[in-house]
Amino acid sequence: MVPKRKTSKAVKRARRSHHALTPVNLVSCPRCSKAKLPHRACANCGYVNSKVSIPVETEES
Repeated sequence: MVPKRKTSKAVKRARRSHHALTPVNLVSCPRCSKAKLPHRACANCGYVNSKVSIPVETEES
């Protein structure tokens, strides 16, 4: 099958307008001020909220 008409640049770009990537949203940890994903435990200190904290292993050399 061959297309009947050439797809114009405007139609092609309008179709691809939803393909853009969205930047990752980061928030600062209230305890250690490092960047972390919202609603997740901090990878640096393990802080989740005031009631919950996850122990984090530290590298020892």
